[in-house]
Amino acid sequence: MSMIKIDMNSPEFIATMEKTVKFTDKVCESRGWVYNPQVEVNEGVQMGLARNKMMYNKRFCPCFMVEEVDGKPKSVDDRICPCKPAIEKELPEVGACHCGIFCTPEYAEAKKIELGMEEVAHTHSRGLTKEECEVLVKQNELDSDELESLLEARELGMVQFTLVDVREHMEWEMGHIKGADKLVPTSSFFASLEEAKLSKSDKIVVYCHVGSRSAHVAMILRDQGFENIGNLTHGIVSYSGEIVR
Repeated sequence: MSMIKIDMNSPEFIATMEKTVKFTDKVCESRGWVYNPQVEVNEGVQMGLARNKMMYNKRFCPCFMVEEVDGKPKSVDDRICPCKPAIEKELPEVGACHCGIFCTPEYAEAKKIELGMEEVAHTHSRGLTKEECEVLVKQNELDSDELESLLEARELGMVQFTLVDVREHMEWEMGHIKGADKLVPTSSFFASLEEAKLSKSDKIVVYCHVGSRSAHVAMILRDQGFENIGNLTHGIVSYSGEIVR
């Protein structure tokens, strides 16, 4: 099948797009769902649905291929919006459909926090809110700006976590992140861990020189039942905050 091109400025497409937006509005209203807080996600999906409506006379999910079966167009898993997998599995279990346009209110709120948090952490345009701190500190991987933002928030009493250096004592003496609470060297890991007296329910962030040792330590801690372990992805060499020497 050759590529089909649809003129987005044509009266037909504009009319179909308007009907599609009304359709997705109605889906949200009837099922108690909300739109994705990322407007561009919704617009992209709505355009895809409108395109499929024009091409196949059905609103096939635009994220899935449509093939011709026995002379009729058919989508993978019969994905016609709002599709059965979204209704029965994706929204209840994940909080959003595969295409991302439909979300539960809870998922959308968490996404808003995450989006705001990322903007703040990477631009330092304003301080993190307490809610944003709680989302950020639960991530498995953190970059330099994110850790620096969390340490600033911790100083203000907005979040609690333990920052653990897993390098060797000599490296610690040469320079460690200001705010690091514990030194648990990888070479004597289990003995040092016992001395550190960390709780398995504590929120913990680990770091090393470039992130590889700490990633391994994070995996071991999770295997031991520690519930909340974050890793400074690229280590202290990537950290732009204050270093104590």
